[in-house]
Amino acid sequence: MKTLSFTVGLLLLTVYYCTAMPHGVNEIAPGPCCFKFFTGRIPQPQIVYVIKTHNRCQEKGFVISTARGNEICVSQNLNWAQRAFELQQVNKG
Repeated sequence: MKTLSFTVGLLLLTVYYCTAMPHGVNEIAPGPCCFKFFTGRIPQPQIVYVIKTHNRCQEKGFVISTARGNEICVSQNLNWAQRAFELQQVNKG
């Protein structure tokens, strides 16, 4: 009987966390987030667009789309990435 109670409790706990996790992830970061960052430099002519990560992301960064179709995460602390983002904002307006 103890084994059955333990198994049912464990199953309920597992189901609870499995259904709660997607909602929790969406509420924490409703936009793109970066978890690994490229430390090199991407030449300006190769940059198609730059997106700032959502303000709820743990690490602040930019998602840079390149002419080859890659999306690369870089830190917002990089001067060249900040300039690329600002240049894009100026060209939009």
